[in-house]
Amino acid sequence: MLTSMRPLWKTQNKIVLAVAFTAASPLSALDLTTLNLADPHLNLVPRTAAEQARITAATAATSDFTTAEAFEDHPAGAATVRARKDDEAFSQHSDNISFEQQLEFKLGNGLFKKIWVFAPASTRASDGLGPLHNARSCQRCHIKDGRGHTPQGADDSAISMFLRLSIPGDAPAEMAAIHDYIGTAPDPNYGTQLQDFSPPGLAPEYQFSVTYRDIDVALSGGESATLRAPSYRALNLGYGPLHADAMLSPRVAPPMIGLGLIEAIPVADILAQADENDTNGDGISGRANLVWSSEYDQVMLGRFGLKAGQPTVHQQSAAAFSGDIGISTPLYPEPWGECTETQTDCRNATHGDGDVRGSEIDQPNMDLVTFYSRNLGVPARRDLDDPQVLRGKQVFYDTGCSSCHTPKFVTHRLSDRPEQSFQLIWPYSDLLLHDMGDGLADNRPEARATGREWRTPPLWGVGLTQQVSDQAGYLHDGRARSLLEAVLWHGGEAQPARDTVVQLAPDDRAALIRFLESL
Repeated sequence: MLTSMRPLWKTQNKIVLAVAFTAASPLSALDLTTLNLADPHLNLVPRTAAEQARITAATAATSDFTTAEAFEDHPAGAATVRARKDDEAFSQHSDNISFEQQLEFKLGNGLFKKIWVFAPASTRASDGLGPLHNARSCQRCHIKDGRGHTPQGADDSAISMFLRLSIPGDAPAEMAAIHDYIGTAPDPNYGTQLQDFSPPGLAPEYQFSVTYRDIDVALSGGESATLRAPSYRALNLGYGPLHADAMLSPRVAPPMIGLGLIEAIPVADILAQADENDTNGDGISGRANLVWSSEYDQVMLGRFGLKAGQPTVHQQSAAAFSGDIGISTPLYPEPWGECTETQTDCRNATHGDGDVRGSEIDQPNMDLVTFYSRNLGVPARRDLDDPQVLRGKQVFYDTGCSSCHTPKFVTHRLSDRPEQSFQLIWPYSDLLLHDMGDGLADNRPEARATGREWRTPPLWGVGLTQQVSDQAGYLHDGRARSLLEAVLWHGGEAQPARDTVVQLAPDDRAALIRFLESL
């Protein structure tokens, strides 16, 4: 049975660090109508009444599971790409970008794959790595533009997985209007994430370690499954002890497909799915994460990241350059990346900024990386008329999975981004926060997200995850080795749906997995 599955955090002295932190429950529900939430990152054309009526009809939940719905085979609308049968399935550009945009995409791909080096180097356009860092390129974490993976053994590098870090703190003044914003601060010695690589002569921050304990789950029909309950350790700390109240969160890099389309969903349509007080009584109370936009100097809806901690693709990309690779950008100009004030050798090291680039990657190149990240295509559905897939789709709806994994949206009509404009898309996510229970809790808040809440991850392309990277797992820390294991880890608001799956007839359970594999 699923009991006592909360992950443990231990230093080399095996001291439990963060489990004592209270995974705070949300305060009284926030009235979102009092906030001026909008889409300042988009140049949008307002919808007409006739268009809104068409959208309402097109995004209505289906009740016919005898055949596939119209346009269901193209989950990203006109941007959908063909479903390749190799590990390049997530590395294609959106099908509807122009010839000139394809050149931008290829240049962005080159920067996404670029191997950064320590400064000083003869290759000035590529120096500035770290000094402390988790990876030398974007692609080292987002393997083949898909998911990262957990270490495969004690000697395996954990470069596509790291530990996010914070301690309790005050809420920033700019978030004063968000009364349930949970204040945090960087760890005094280690900042906001632990980095396991460094240049010669400088100590890395730690060594990542995870071990697993098997948990057997009995399923109806005489079937069973075995889950891996993780236990994490931060070994060989290089800069003294972690703060006594340190909270750590394991993170595996997520897939990159469809991000520009997610960015183009109207904020109003996402907020319309929120039900903070569960007024409809279905047990689901999706909440919007609200974060500060450094680009637009205002509160915005968080859409990206495992707890929806970033509002735009550009800000997400710039934050990853700074935190993961130690590369400065115009938005995050510190050349030492994530090094704290106590890490003086790191801050005083030679960096790659100060030349004509200004920052270690300049804005024109950041724009290319952002364009690339917005336009990685979503593969077409497979076998969606297969009777088992259709049965699995009905099971998906009947068990309540679609309550959080919202199938459909229509993007804004945009004046300057035709490739993402006015597309019927099928991400299977409401992009909201949900309590996922003790088993998946990291006990580390992020903005409005409590230690038990995670953003509903989009499911498009999930069936191709292990075709792209055969070491990839599922969930925020890759603990689930299969889609069934991922379902069985669901708790909190999703506990009833999970329990229903356990009790399903084996054929229906297999059909549900077959449906997920077709996405």
